Amino acid sequence: MVDEIAYREGEKRIRHLLEHPEELESYHSSELAKLLRSLHQEAGSDAFIEALRRLPEERLGEVLLELPEHLKDEALEALSARKLSEAVDELDSDDAVDLMQDIEELDEAKEQEILSRLDEEEVRTIRALKDYAGDQAGSLMQTELFSAELDEKVAEAIARLRRLKSEKGLENIHQVFLVDRFGFLVGGMPLEDVITFDFDRTFRDYLNEHYKLIPSVKATDPVDTVVKLFEDYDLVVLPVTDEKGRLIGRITYDDIVDVIEERATDQIYKMAGVDEETEEERDIRVITRKRAVWLGVNLVTAILASLVIGLFDETIEAYVALAVLMPIVASMGGNAGTQSLTVMVRQLALGEIGWNEAKEAVFREVLVSLFNGLLFALVMGVIALLWFHDPKLGIVIALAMIINLIFAGLFGAVIPLGLKRVGIDPAVASSVLLTTVTDVVGFFAFLGLAKVILL
Repeated sequence: MVDEIAYREGEKRIRHLLEHPEELESYHSSELAKLLRSLHQEAGSDAFIEALRRLPEERLGEVLLELPEHLKDEALEALSARKLSEAVDELDSDDAVDLMQDIEELDEAKEQEILSRLDEEEVRTIRALKDYAGDQAGSLMQTELFSAELDEKVAEAIARLRRLKSEKGLENIHQVFLVDRFGFLVGGMPLEDVITFDFDRTFRDYLNEHYKLIPSVKATDPVDTVVKLFEDYDLVVLPVTDEKGRLIGRITYDDIVDVIEERATDQIYKMAGVDEETEEERDIRVITRKRAVWLGVNLVTAILASLVIGLFDETIEAYVALAVLMPIVASMGGNAGTQSLTVMVRQLALGEIGWNEAKEAVFREVLVSLFNGLLFALVMGVIALLWFHDPKLGIVIALAMIINLIFAGLFGAVIPLGLKRVGIDPAVASSVLLTTVTDVVGFFAFLGLAKVILL
């Protein structure tokens, strides 16, 4: 009911804004995208597309990029090439490339028509940025930036910045990138310092006091390097150079936030045996087929665990209490292993652990699992004794729990490291392998000990 009210309010708000476009400026693009989602929910696709057609071109591109994938695809298919070309023309170069790639995936003919409507310089920029692979720094780069030569007067640079802001809508200027007369990056100065300078002097005059040797990346460097620099140096913007060191662009923090969010989402999906691309599908058959693959793998692991149980069917028949307590051992091992697994996968993804630290990390996880095993073995042993009034049964489940938690900690740490070593993404297959280990070891230890001690 709350969602219905929210959607209705959103529909009313977006209709009001379209009638009063002067109020649109007070809304961020992400807010407008949410309102358009409400409109789609309440009034349907036709009203949604009509609203997009009425949005000013300077806002349309940004709003399209904020929409969920299925709504964005619907909009890109419905909007004309003329409307989309005007929207692309208003975007920063990195966002323009993102939108053009989305259009290309849906309709290459429409993409070519849009390119034919853009000026030659913008087309060259888009094509140059598209040439970078998705895992290269250049794929995140925008060419709009503000730089100044060392021997340029501060007054001239500030006047040029005003002109760029007015003509091209240059945004998020935090640094003045300093270059020599050949365009090679020398360093940078915070804009907050520059506005306090004597405008009649040059930037070279302030080198000693305000100069900063800022980190930079080449356009062909890995995105991982970019993310690490932003995290290590708390950057807002990072300059990008060509192979020779000439300044050609910059990467801003908003793009890095998107990268980190995408990676976190990707890891969560992979840990569950699904992928983001599949979950964005609207076709139930595609989603069902993709998920069925991992469910099939899980079925095989479940059968392996059942086969282990089958080896001790006579033991279970003779001691029915084992069937009651058996799931507890497997469950505790699975949870302990998942804790170790999650920590290791995350540290590997962030680059916080290398092969030199691997041995120490594995030892730490095993030790933690041992201590937890001892603690909960004592607790569960007492519970089993009070529940079934059999000291031997308490000893069996206590020992089985210690064994399974140790193996859970060990394999929870070793499996991701092993997969990483052979070039397989640890987030994809780790959980399935770990479940197999904890179930098989847990059942075998518990039922094996029961056969030896109880019978």
